[in-house]
Amino acid sequence: MSSSRRSRARRAGSSLSSSRSISEDQISELLSKLQALLPESQTRNGAHRGSAARVLQDTCSYIRSLHQEVDNLSETLVAVCD
Repeated sequence: MSSSRRSRARRAGSSLSSSRSISEDQISELLSKLQALLPESQTRNGAHRGSAARVLQDTCSYIRSLHQEVDNLSETLVAVCD
């Protein structure tokens, strides 16, 4: 990337972050929505009472498990189609 492109990207990013700050209430609402997407077993483990970090960790774990499931299903599909 050229230096002029980098500086434009940097300026765009900094103006975006300053003009689009997010309140703590909005963060709480987004975390609640994110948590609602997690399976019951994960929210039962106390994530609903936990910190934002816990919700994010659980979400990352869940996404990793979904990726693994997709990989496994893809391998199964290839085996069945051969």
